Formats: sequence, C-alpha cells, structure tokens
Amino acid sequence: MRPENWYLTDDLDEFLSRAGDFLRSRPALHTVPLTVTDALRRRGLHLYGREAPLFGLLEADDGAIRAVLLHTPPFQINVTALTPQEADALAVRLAGLGRSLAGVSGPKGATDAFAAAWQRRTAVAVAVDKRQRLYRLDELTVPEPRPRGRAWIAGPADRELLIRWFEEFEEITGGVGQDPGNWADARISYGGVTLWETDDGTPLAMAGATPETAGQVRIAPVYTPAPLRGRGYAGAATAEVSRAAREAGASEILLFTDLDNPTSNGLYQRIGYRPVADFAVWRFGD
Repeated sequence: MRPENWYLTDDLDEFLSRAGDFLRSRPALHTVPLTVTDALRRRGLHLYGREAPLFGLLEADDGAIRAVLLHTPPFQINVTALTPQEADALAVRLAGLGRSLAGVSGPKGATDAFAAAWQRRTAVAVAVDKRQRLYRLDELTVPEPRPRGRAWIAGPADRELLIRWFEEFEEITGGVGQDPGNWADARISYGGVTLWETDDGTPLAMAGATPETAGQVRIAPVYTPAPLRGRGYAGAATAEVSRAAREAGASEILLFTDLDNPTSNGLYQRIGYRPVADFAVWRFGD
C-alpha cells in the first residue's frame, strides 16, 4: 500500500460523488462520515471551523474505494476501517504534507493502527481519549417504570434552553465544539431535539437525532441536568426519539456510548439497542 493511493481533496461534491456508494454500503459503521458530510453540505463547509475540511479516498489498484477519511479542523480526523498498512500509508501521506492533527476517531482497530503509525512517523505523543461502542436499535422497549411527563419537540421558544444544555453536555463529554447557537438553530429547523418535560411544561431531559442520511439516524446528544438524573427522564426521551425515527422510516437507528459509563450502556440495552462495533478517539500531542 503506497501513500499515493490516498487521494486528498477539499471538494465535498467530488468526494461524495466518488465515495458515496462506499459510505452507503455500510451506513451503520459509516454513520459519522455520512452525517458530518450531510451537515457540511446543508450548512456550509466552515460549520466546524475556519479552515477548509479535507476529504480522502483510499483507492485500490482496480479503482475501488477501500476507505475514506474526513478532517474538519481543528478537530480529529475521522477514518473508516483500515488495515495497519493502510493506516501507515495515510500517516506518511499526511505527515508529508505537514498536516497538524489533534487526534483520530473511528473504528477501534483503525484508530489504534493510525495512532501508532502517526507516533512512529512524527514522534508526537498519542493517548486514548475515549472508548466508545456503537449500538443499533433492535426491538424498542419503553423503559419501566415510565416517568411521569410527556415528550415535546423543541421549537424556537426552547432555543436558550437548548444552547445552555448543549454547552453543559459538551463540557462534560469533551464534545466537538460546535457553536451552540448554530447547533440549536439547526436542530430546531428540522425538529431534531425531543424534550422530556413535566405535564406543566418544565423541561427535564433532552434527546437529539441527526437527519436521516442513507437510511440511518443517529441519536445524539442525550442529556439530563445533574440534579435530575437517575429518574428515568433520559431513557424516556431516548425511547421517544427512537420511536419517532423508526416511524419516520429510518432503517438504522444508532447511538454511541462511552464505555466508561456503565449506566448509559445499561440503559440503552434495556431500551433495545444492541452492540455493533467498538470505536475510539485518540488525542495527539501533550
């Protein structure tokens, strides 16, 4: 595998025209590049930062696409499944361009291989930042006992609440750093956040969902303010947004969990989510 097999471009349309079939071939495992490129297409290339994104294609000698990468600086690059040889070729290609990387995210084997290759090629320190598991909804089971309250699709009147809760969620999870106002506006525009609230309208928890892309929807974020946790509100909100996605026709309903959080992993399995694959996020630098 040669570094030159990695074709790099900043042209999103070109990338999607060449990689679209590959991404849609495994929508669950490719949920992140599918949803991120969809967001960039709808909301602009500088959604995540001032620097232009970079997209990559790994082409076999017969022209078939074997893997892709996307990089939305200043955040980590995201990769699909890679062999150690493919990861090393990518590290050589990016290091040769003087590309600065904050880290890498993607399937565990691919990220482990790329982090090792990046350290070997650049002498930069690397460390695991998050261990994640991707789940797919099987048979939805509403958690019992169901807490009192109701589901509510967040609208313009809820904007300030969504901004505040998104900021709190990002702080505790070390999220990707989107502008909270832009995030709230985008989610409100398509009904992308479901609130669980009391019967008199006091919000208790939220569960979001990405727009449907290639038949898949990913549930995120799920958040309950600290004083309200442990009462079933997040589970109720997640079950409701999962039900809505299925009824809207999504064939794959997905979510990521932090493997260091046994509470959330247990909750989602009780709702009906089943493991698909393990993912990881590595950080580069001190």
